[in-house]
Amino acid sequence: MPHRIVVLGAGYAGAIAAGRLAKRLRREEVAITLVNAEPDFVERVRMHQLATGQDLKPRPFSAMFAGTGVELRVAQVTGVDVERRKVAAGAEEIGYDTLVYALGSGWNAQGVPGAAEHAHEIASRPGALRLRERLARLDAGQAVLVVGGGLTGLEAATEIADARPDLDVALAAHDGLGDWLSPKGREHVRKVAGRLGITVHEHTTVTAVEAGRVRTAGGGVIPAAVTVWTAGFAVHPIAAATSLEVTDTGRIVVDGTMRSVSHPEVYAVGDAAFAIGAGDKPLRMSCASGTPMAWQAADAIAARLTGGKLPDVPLRYFNQCISLGRKEGLIQYVTADDRAVRAVLTGRLAAVYKELVCKGAAWGVANPMLGLPTRRAAIRPARAEAYSAGAKRSSAGM
Repeated sequence: MPHRIVVLGAGYAGAIAAGRLAKRLRREEVAITLVNAEPDFVERVRMHQLATGQDLKPRPFSAMFAGTGVELRVAQVTGVDVERRKVAAGAEEIGYDTLVYALGSGWNAQGVPGAAEHAHEIASRPGALRLRERLARLDAGQAVLVVGGGLTGLEAATEIADARPDLDVALAAHDGLGDWLSPKGREHVRKVAGRLGITVHEHTTVTAVEAGRVRTAGGGVIPAAVTVWTAGFAVHPIAAATSLEVTDTGRIVVDGTMRSVSHPEVYAVGDAAFAIGAGDKPLRMSCASGTPMAWQAADAIAARLTGGKLPDVPLRYFNQCISLGRKEGLIQYVTADDRAVRAVLTGRLAAVYKELVCKGAAWGVANPMLGLPTRRAAIRPARAEAYSAGAKRSSAGM
């Protein structure tokens, strides 16, 4: 019987992991199944573009994985039984020997009254398309408020203001605008926001979202014909419903090879995983984290099955890439543990840089080897049998 590898979720991390595994292992020895709710790859880093009326290039998985041996199952994952090693997907159960959990995250209303009922999200394609339709119906002069001053909030507010200069766009940030950036970075963000006519409400906590407005701590009111909610993300609750060791927010705790510390046949990558990077700091939810996590997990699985050397590549950051509309951007260079340094790249060149990063991320999904040898290694039967029979509950390795 081939070794059954099931990958749940086909965002950046899950799709890259599936493709990399297919190129690292012999097709006749493994059965790789990729389970995803949609048949197409979603470029999540471009959802603010989709929301403002831009059309994105279709990327069907049928074309991306053609000839690789990866089997795509289009279904909603509803549960994982880690004791029986079964996944509930649609109307069927799928058994696995190795599981790669990459279900990612969605928007988080943070328990704020009215947010789920009245606000729009851009963490998903359906959400971005709903916002797109709503923005298209707005008349000139109507107010759009983006709640959340992080990377997603900055990109959403500037994209909307750039695409629709006739609208009254505002941004509500819990802290100072871009306060995690370097002084040059903050200065550039403020300059672009001013040029685009964005009203910035700093140190503002939204306590309720209502039709046509939001309420803030202290009794303030900000008008908003449309409220866009970007104040954080939450992982899918499926992992927390299992016996996997998870954090209090439901992220699966993994070791340096992205292997669950409680269930060695399970790996987690992307937003769903709690992994430690440089400086003993948790990796943040982002494409910048998910991609190297996927490489690490796929290489570790292949190594453990074939007797190869386990990967020992430090997971680190190099920069934060922020689009500020179609003609402006900010590349904030950072330390390995994601702290801003003085150096930045701004303006049109930064916008081009960010566009290349987005294209490169999508290219990496379809080309997951990135220069590694394409020779597939053979699985050692004893190792595959150990997986199938049930590994001891430790993360010591095989």
